[in-house]
Amino acid sequence: MSATEPFWRTKTLDEMNEAEWESLCDGCGRCCLNKLEDWDTGAIAWTNVACTLLDTASCRCRDYPGRSAIVPDCIRLTPQEVETLPWLPPTCGYRLVADGEDLPWWHPLVSGDPQTVHEAGISVRGRAISEDGMAPEQLEDHLVLWPGRVPRGALSPTRPEPKTGLTGRRK
Repeated sequence: MSATEPFWRTKTLDEMNEAEWESLCDGCGRCCLNKLEDWDTGAIAWTNVACTLLDTASCRCRDYPGRSAIVPDCIRLTPQEVETLPWLPPTCGYRLVADGEDLPWWHPLVSGDPQTVHEAGISVRGRAISEDGMAPEQLEDHLVLWPGRVPRGALSPTRPEPKTGLTGRRK
């Protein structure tokens, strides 16, 4: 490996400093969606209902440093948690690095642009609603599959060519 290899290719999650660790978050907001767990099977069901602190437009926490005080069941992700949490999305940078995978083209560390996570259809932008004012029993009315799936083209090694919308027909 050359000295120019990015840190996520040369370090384990445990070896990363705080800045490196935090930069692995792609800002998708998927982990901030409410999930339901079947107590008998352990199966996870995703909802499109976001934590009260998630800004669904920017896909960032409104109070990241104080989130645990406001939302007591907010899980502070650690390298050990990454290994054990079944609900981390398949697109999660922490999960990918823990599994020995590279970060995809849309990850801000690769693209240099925090907007590519939205362009690739990874983020919850435009697909999530806030839990504010919602009773817990209403979560079952908001079950969705997309947070646990990888959008087409999102894990391709390079950015797909943009679709022009042209059909190629002449008038």
